[in-house]
Amino acid sequence: MDARNLLRFLVFSFGITLVFLVTWFHLPSSFTTKETVNCNIYSGWCISKNRFQSSNPINKPTASTLRNQKPRHESDVPHHPLDPLTIQEFNEIRAVLSTHPLFKSSNSYTFNSIVLEEPDKELVLKWKKGQPLLPRKASVVARVKGVTHTLTVDLSTSQVTNYETKSDSSGYPTMTIEEMTSVLDVPLKSDEFNRTINNRGVNLADLACLPISSGWYGTPVEENRRLIKVQCYSTKGTVNFYMKPIEGLTVLVDMDKKEVVSITDNGLNIPVANGIDTDYRYSVQKLNGELNLINPISLEQPKGPSFTVDGHLVKWANWEFHLKADPRAGTIISQAKVRDPDTSEMRNVIYKGFTSELFVPYMDPTDGWYFKTYMDAGEYGFGLQAMPLDPLNDCPRNAYYMDGVFASADGTPFIQPNMICIFESYAGDIAWRHAECPITDLKVTEVRPKVTLVVRMAAAVANYDYIMDWEFQTDGLIRSKVGLSGILMVKGTTYENMNQVPDQEYLYGTLLSENIIGVIHDHFITYYLDMDIDGSDNSFVKVNIKKHQTSPGESPRKSYLKAVRKVAKTEKDAQIKLQLYDPSEFHVVNPLKKTRVGNPVGYKLVPGATAASLLDHDDPPQKRAAFTNNQIWVTPYNKSEQWAGGLLVYQSQGDDTLQVWSDRDRPIENKDIVLWYTVGFHHVPCQEDYPIMPTVSSSFDLKPVNFFERNPILRMPPNFKEDLPVCKAQDSS
Repeated sequence: MDARNLLRFLVFSFGITLVFLVTWFHLPSSFTTKETVNCNIYSGWCISKNRFQSSNPINKPTASTLRNQKPRHESDVPHHPLDPLTIQEFNEIRAVLSTHPLFKSSNSYTFNSIVLEEPDKELVLKWKKGQPLLPRKASVVARVKGVTHTLTVDLSTSQVTNYETKSDSSGYPTMTIEEMTSVLDVPLKSDEFNRTINNRGVNLADLACLPISSGWYGTPVEENRRLIKVQCYSTKGTVNFYMKPIEGLTVLVDMDKKEVVSITDNGLNIPVANGIDTDYRYSVQKLNGELNLINPISLEQPKGPSFTVDGHLVKWANWEFHLKADPRAGTIISQAKVRDPDTSEMRNVIYKGFTSELFVPYMDPTDGWYFKTYMDAGEYGFGLQAMPLDPLNDCPRNAYYMDGVFASADGTPFIQPNMICIFESYAGDIAWRHAECPITDLKVTEVRPKVTLVVRMAAAVANYDYIMDWEFQTDGLIRSKVGLSGILMVKGTTYENMNQVPDQEYLYGTLLSENIIGVIHDHFITYYLDMDIDGSDNSFVKVNIKKHQTSPGESPRKSYLKAVRKVAKTEKDAQIKLQLYDPSEFHVVNPLKKTRVGNPVGYKLVPGATAASLLDHDDPPQKRAAFTNNQIWVTPYNKSEQWAGGLLVYQSQGDDTLQVWSDRDRPIENKDIVLWYTVGFHHVPCQEDYPIMPTVSSSFDLKPVNFFERNPILRMPPNFKEDLPVCKAQDSS
């Protein structure tokens, strides 16, 4: 072997070893001890987080400390029909499947999803605490010898009770963590790939690669092949490798065969950016001088938090709901009920709410970018990407942390630690107030502070971080909020200054720094909201705010506004595009339950700032994401219709989406209905987003409308000075 070939062999061997080590350390363990390592599957940057908050070793644990110390998951047992699968149940499922002929006859299989198959809704609604649990079942999606199968495992009988083979034309299941990491070493098997990396002056030791879902475009190469694309970055000189793309280099990989299909290399003339001043870590930033703009701040609770968590049941103020982590949706809220202040009755509001799908299309049609049209929940698993929350920064003092327990590719359970936090929030907001002016001679000032309960999760889907909040307010309002932070996905360029750009329109984004373009993109987050307003049979009412002209001589006024109510009879009546100059309210009401004065009880959807997809409906990415064609949809409840992009999203063709279901135009009046709403963002990057983005947020509200007889927090007490701790901090001037 000559010296050149020996050197090439050594470099190749080193690369394979490096990727093997990264993959090995990313494999989830069967269970987690107090110190749990959770890795970002995309890059190999690992974060160690303590599962328990630290307590005072001298004093006895307080009630709040005990509340934050979760039991060991190995001994967990379900107490509610909607409780997620436990470690013991995962192990039993794995044992049952190992004896099934489908897996017994093959050594080549992957469990892409193992989750609780929830009991029928009517059975859950009838179940009461103290009664025997409903039969526990698991829903399994598996790939065996390149074919997708769905199975149901009945844990009460230890039998597979349902088994179905899926056609690849309907799409592929969510990727497992192991599948994503395993494709990263495939390019290193190619001499062509190694040569182009060396030609660009990048050392293999500095290489970081991402597995990028390829979408679907109907090309021959996609037929009957599960494909993924791999693009790479240089880590040299910064932890923020996203700012150092190896532009123009894309490797198409067959995910099942673990082989390179093709390599595209159109960027040899594009330099790798230098990455100077892109490291965002505090340990690095403080070397350049700290900016002490604000003093430390914390919410103090002298009597401890007001909420309790019993297993997965959360109770706070006048609310109670079931909460669990899900590998695809992230956070699932179920059976949310609010207490009526007059009757003390717990009244149903939502049976189930969660993030159904995220669609993130990038607006660059060139070869290395056109396919970047991510479906983060269905392709990657939104809950699988959840990172451990950072106490005191992600969540305030006195927060309670909940873990996720999921299944790895071989069915072995593993833990996502500190995946969800629950805390009370008070930022000086006002729940209600009134002060009488002096002319009435009534000396009245009444103010009530607004305290809310927040359920939070943060998912780091490669470069982007999504902060997902469910907020419960004492007046009956539920707010769902999305925060976008993290790092832009950027494009390498030869340009260093805008005066070098001949046609700015074809940048497809913004020049953020030398050799770096932030590409324009959208974010759409579609929510599934199974509303049960005082029962399951509800109706959707569109309340149009219409201008009405007065008749001649009727009034000095020429026009005024009227509320015109129209009940949606079928699904197409409830396909709604929001329009500024066609204002409306959107009510979900129970027509059989009325207030004392005769109004149907209900909740209304209050949209926040949102965006609409501008892509052509025949564009392949938009066909797959047709659930973003409207901002609001209403469908009749169907247990199989929960994922807006379909059950199998990866390389799907758009034939099993919310649009397809809704176009059946089924009756929805006085039915068990599901409300769907999409939060949207158009993101034109700017320099303030570089090298890491300040959080931008949007939200929507579910607000009572004639649900209560009067203001439900009329009796809420104000704050009194003697109830609050005396702080020794310096007085503000």
